[in-house]
Amino acid sequence: MKGLGITVAMVSMALMVYTCQAGSSLHPLILIPGSGGNQLEARLTADYKPGSLFCNRAGWNKRAWFRLWFDPSVLLAPFTRCFAQRMMLYYDPDLDDYRNAPGVETRVPHFGSTESLLYLDPHLKQITSYMAPLVKSLEELGYVDGKTLFGAPYDFRYGLAAAGHPSHIGTKYLEDLRALIEDASASNGGKPVILLSHSLGGLFALQLLNRNAPSWRQKYIKHFVALSAPWGGTVQEMLTFASGYSLGVPLVDPLLVREEQRSSESNLWLMPSPKLFGRDKPLVVTPNATYSAYDTAQFLDDIGFPQCVGPYKSRILPLIEELVVPEVPVTCIIGSGIKTPETLFYGDAGFDEQPEVVYGDGDGTVNIVSLLALEAKWGEENNQTLKIINVNGVSHTSILTDDTALDELFGEISCINSQIMSSVA
Repeated sequence: MKGLGITVAMVSMALMVYTCQAGSSLHPLILIPGSGGNQLEARLTADYKPGSLFCNRAGWNKRAWFRLWFDPSVLLAPFTRCFAQRMMLYYDPDLDDYRNAPGVETRVPHFGSTESLLYLDPHLKQITSYMAPLVKSLEELGYVDGKTLFGAPYDFRYGLAAAGHPSHIGTKYLEDLRALIEDASASNGGKPVILLSHSLGGLFALQLLNRNAPSWRQKYIKHFVALSAPWGGTVQEMLTFASGYSLGVPLVDPLLVREEQRSSESNLWLMPSPKLFGRDKPLVVTPNATYSAYDTAQFLDDIGFPQCVGPYKSRILPLIEELVVPEVPVTCIIGSGIKTPETLFYGDAGFDEQPEVVYGDGDGTVNIVSLLALEAKWGEENNQTLKIINVNGVSHTSILTDDTALDELFGEISCINSQIMSSVA
């Protein structure tokens, strides 16, 4: 179905279909944010060694919690270095897991509430708004924070690992999310829950579903709605690892945050999927080499980050290739028609310089092949219902604020709340 720049594809492979009926009450809904989409707090211990006098600001060594993300001081170069030092993760080969920088403790505030998802800095609401417009619209539908509406923030620096590898922080988050789902259902008369994710949150949600039994999913999950999910990673992530990424903030030198961005376990999870992007598609081109998604390990070594190659091969690569059907209804709402990095060309100056970029289709961050990966992967599954809503001209982040995208989303949520299941004739 096409119209007004919107494409809707219904891939209904199941023997049951959903139809919308009027007059049904609300199912509890849990919001799962994307990377950087919630506040993160830190405190410094005696083991913390500041990198400069700027990093030893008064009050920060007295075990007081402070907002690590988002702190507007990151915009100033001396404090950008401090921020990056505190946000760093380190891979411990003996533990086969990631940990914080020495002397830095972190916590995620307001788990279970939407509070830390609304604004990244509540004192700068106008410029750090994230899910505030979305939550406001959900409240207009009748949702109430803490009763029928819940938030599941997390430490977005950490990710998950393939089977057989520990991932303490990410696994604990999935355990907390499962408990939140069960509590939300119990407090709403046993109604199954709607999961609504943005970006990276969709990957966590799918892993949660796949790591729990079908009987649990059938009991507790009504529907999974994923906004702008990077199912197969992004070329943008290769730019981040090679040269750093300022997130579009003009005052931030990408090289000052590059090491921190490389250390992020979740960033590694977002590298392009070899199976999805293919062997023949050049993603990074230099005077001496051309890299496809199949060459990611060599790429990581060549950019000067060899310590990441082992974790990528053993922990991340098997995870990237997993897109197992969850056997619950899934709706993907994506943006397209926005120029999105597709191939990066580097000159003789190397990876310290920003590349020339050839753009393709996508939402400005995630390539279209990644946004549509579930449709390609699950097309022949006979036990999965998948709906794709493509809103042309909507970017990766504006999908949370754009009127057309929100109209599509809330129409879908209203429909889900009124669904009844019936047999296919």
